[in-house]
Amino acid sequence: MLRPDRFGWPVLGLGLGFAMACLTTGASVASADNYADKMFKVKSHDFRTVGRGTKSEYHFEFTNPYNEDVHVSGVRTSCGCTTPTLTKDTLKTHETAAVVAKFNTSTFIGQKAATVTVVFDRPKYAEVQLKVSGFIRTDITFDPPEVAFGEVPAGAERERDILITHNGNTNWEIIDVRSHCSNLRVRLEPAQRTPGKVQYRMQVRMDSEMSEGEIRERLTLISNDRSFPTTEMSISGRVRPAVSVSPAAVSLGTTQLDSKVEKKLIVRGEEPFEIKDVQCADERFKFEVPIGSKKLHLVKLVYSGDGTAEPISQEIRIVTDLPGDRAASCIVTGTIAN
Repeated sequence: MLRPDRFGWPVLGLGLGFAMACLTTGASVASADNYADKMFKVKSHDFRTVGRGTKSEYHFEFTNPYNEDVHVSGVRTSCGCTTPTLTKDTLKTHETAAVVAKFNTSTFIGQKAATVTVVFDRPKYAEVQLKVSGFIRTDITFDPPEVAFGEVPAGAERERDILITHNGNTNWEIIDVRSHCSNLRVRLEPAQRTPGKVQYRMQVRMDSEMSEGEIRERLTLISNDRSFPTTEMSISGRVRPAVSVSPAAVSLGTTQLDSKVEKKLIVRGEEPFEIKDVQCADERFKFEVPIGSKKLHLVKLVYSGDGTAEPISQEIRIVTDLPGDRAASCIVTGTIAN
């Protein structure tokens, strides 16, 4: 059952896991079998049981680890129950995009499944198949169709109200609400029962500790319905970073063994800040950091070849004096001419 936090809001978390990824040198597509497959960490998704008309989307993210640009020429689906779209069709080294699979809950009902085929034409032809499935029930609706927090500044809280309607059995009851995100709280008002209908008003609160970046979570409603004990509801939004750096991916192109390359990094903040440190493990990089506190800084990046042919693949981390030593990172890549 739900347990309250110190503010009286029931805690939803089952624990939020964190994973660390290491940066590796880009390999050549020519040397990689099934190169397109290797860009996807996840290739199947089960929407499980969802309500009629609810928003149900899944982002199949893929990242280009290769030295060559990658281009998606198109996506297609085996069933109209799912509509695929792309967030970006061309990826440079270390860039990430997603195939967004939208489950069409307004026009289909019952158990549905689809295969989404992603077609690549550069640097060479390849196809990747993604699988989606789920059950769309007609007796539950949500108004609005998802918990949409929208754009939120880092450290802010947001709350949304949802009306849950169940048509049919008036003894239907929500007995629990679960989530894998520890930064969400939920409160259910007492059920309103009328002939053939049960309604709940639910408040969902996002706390100030929600991680920066895109929010793609879901709530699982646990009911006393033995046939369909769980129903999923999606949560979306974006926590705007307190500080960001652009471009997020910097390409130095092909350089000579002893060449020198300069680039500009733009560092922005929600409020004025100073840059405390620029962290980089590669000694071939030097930085010119402006002094003073302001919302926008221009950092000069200078790469100087040292005569070695070691490929360029490096994370640059810019640390500020904002609370918690907020930081932003970018990735720099390049190749050394033989």
